[in-house]
Amino acid sequence: MIEALLIPCPHCHSLNRLPAARLDEAPRCGRCKSPVLPGSPFAVDAAGFAAQLRGDLPLLLDVWADWCRPCKAFAPVFEQAARELSGRVRLAKLDSEAEPQLAGQLGIRSIPSLILFRDGREVARQSGALPLPQLLAWLRQQGV
Repeated sequence: MIEALLIPCPHCHSLNRLPAARLDEAPRCGRCKSPVLPGSPFAVDAAGFAAQLRGDLPLLLDVWADWCRPCKAFAPVFEQAARELSGRVRLAKLDSEAEPQLAGQLGIRSIPSLILFRDGREVARQSGALPLPQLLAWLRQQGV
């Protein structure tokens, strides 16, 4: 029997049931036809955050701000991680300036902050920008 995973669309937030063995085939959302696993970080806002916590793939959230130099320096690393980890974890970005209430609910005290969610719950948190090898090692420690 083929294992199917539920994965929310980063665009319309609808859940998609996808065969695990075919995640590397650029699956598209059954509702809006956008890529379900875009291979790059996608933006999250307060309206869609809860929907993105659903599903079977972990979600790594980068909380950042446009004025933050370390955030800007970390952006290419996060982008590269999204390409390397496609199909294993979804990478999203939350602009703390545009969504201060959600950032407050998440208890953000410094940026950049990384929060790993699995099964709708926070399982790990890391403050500060990391080089790619350290980011990948941290995720491996978390079972990603």
